[in-house]
Formats: sequence, C-alpha cells, structure tokens
Amino acid sequence: MSSCSNSLAPTRSLGSVCSPPPSSALTQMLSMLDTAAEQMMVNKDFQAAFDTCNRGLERLCDMEPEDRRCGELKAGFCILGIQALAELNQWRGVLSWVLKQYKHQEEIPAKIMQMCILLYAKVGEPAVIQEAATDWLHCPSNSSVSGFGTVAELYLLHVLVPLGHTEEAQELIVGDVGSSAFTEDQRQTALEVVEEKERQNREPPLNPDCSPDSEIAAHTVPSQGAGIYKLGTMLRFLYRKLLMSSSGSFAVRRVLLAAVLLYMLFVRMDPALPSSFMWISKLLEVLKQMWRAMFAPYHQTLTENKGL
Repeated sequence: MSSCSNSLAPTRSLGSVCSPPPSSALTQMLSMLDTAAEQMMVNKDFQAAFDTCNRGLERLCDMEPEDRRCGELKAGFCILGIQALAELNQWRGVLSWVLKQYKHQEEIPAKIMQMCILLYAKVGEPAVIQEAATDWLHCPSNSSVSGFGTVAELYLLHVLVPLGHTEEAQELIVGDVGSSAFTEDQRQTALEVVEEKERQNREPPLNPDCSPDSEIAAHTVPSQGAGIYKLGTMLRFLYRKLLMSSSGSFAVRRVLLAAVLLYMLFVRMDPALPSSFMWISKLLEVLKQMWRAMFAPYHQTLTENKGL
C-alpha cells in the first residue's frame, strides 16, 4: 500500500496507480508536459506550448522505451501540439506533423486519429484525412484497440458521408471494419444515415426562384420599380406645372419646389437604404430641370441687361 501510495502522485496523469516509480528522465518529461499544458490552457501562449511539445518529443526519441508510459507521454505531447497548431491557424500542417512523430499512419493512437478527423472536418477539409484514416481502420492490429469504434464512427459521419462516398461508406459498415466497430443495431442505423444522405443528393436542388428570399425579392423589386415610376410621374407633372407657370408668380413655384423636397426628405427617402439611391438620383435630375426652368429666364434677362 505504501508503494502504491508513494507512486500515485507522479503517475496519475499516466493512468497507472501502482506502476513502478518513473525514472528521473520520465519525471522531467512529465514536468515538461505539465508546462506545455499550462502554457496552452493558462497563459494562452500557443506557440510556446507547441515548442515545448516539440522539445519533449525530441527528448523522448533519445530515450530508451520504458513500458507504456513513454507512449502515453508521446501521445500527450501530440495532443497538446495539435491543439496548439489549431489555435495558431496552422491546421494544414497537423497531419504531416503527426506522421513525423509516428512514421506510419497505422501507428497513430486512436485518440489522435479522432482529433485529426474532427479537426479537418471542422475546417471543411475532410478529404485531407481520408487516406490516413482508411489505412488506420483497415490495419488488423488496430481493430482491437480502445477507441477503434469511435474512429470508425467519426470517419463515417465526418468524412465519407459529407464527401458523398456512398459506396465506400456502405462497404465500411457491412465489411470487416463495421463488424469490429459496430453492433448490429449500430450498423443498421449507419446504413439508414448513408441511404438518407444519398437520397438527398439525388433530389434536385430547390429552385432559387421559389425560395422565400427570392419571393421577397420578387415582390420588393416590382414594388420599388412601381414607386420610382410613380415618383417620376409626379415630378414630371410638377415640372410641367412649373413650366406652365413660368410667367406667373415666382412664389407659387417656390412653394411647389419646397413641397417636393419635404415630401422626398420626410416621407419617401431614407439615404441609409440602398433602395433610396434611385430616388435620390431621380430627384437630383428633376431638381436640375426645375432650377433651369425657374431661374434661367431671370439669368438670361440679367445677361441681356448687362449687355445693353
């Protein structure tokens, strides 16, 4: 009991309570792993955390393998390293970095393969991990490891189904991988999911003209066009009235012009809306015509008087 109690603290993170006390080298690796976790979770210094993981992995390569604890330390450094790369937006290099540590795809631990599948699915690049995951799942030695079923499920739902690889998905479910990874009920459910996805892919896409947004746009555009037409009609009417009253009272024309401006500014126009651009353009055009009709005669008279 005392031996187990004394070794509990240094080996807790490795998942073994009564294993032999770690050597000084493994103790240093544990301390380095804790440092990387603190840099990641507490300090949010992702580059420092990744650099610490790299140094830890390099030291592990120089050490003689000591039971399974070296493998667990290696997996811990890789898990933190993947998280750091993702936070640094360097997810494209995750798979190559993992393969650098494990040499062969089949040797990647199940937890790390799960992380890679979820990562590349999250960034919308599931095809990147497809080959590695396929090789991993079809490796006979991996069918008995803990987490094999989870890798198969994630690969099916986040890689094959989104990519539309129906035949490969069905083969995975009913083949050796599915027999090792799923129960009979799970295989049936997985087949239903794949068939539903295939049915959706066969259905023609919705007609954009029939979508709610398109209907709103279809009703909005004609109404805006009708409004602009009414505006033009009204302004042309006022413009003709101004021309007809060019020899009449100047005050009447000013009242008409003021009425048009007030109507446009306070009733019909919101400059913040894109739909008001046509209104503004039409208003400027008509106002120029009004200005010339109202003041051109006076300008010409003044010019003639100056010439005399």
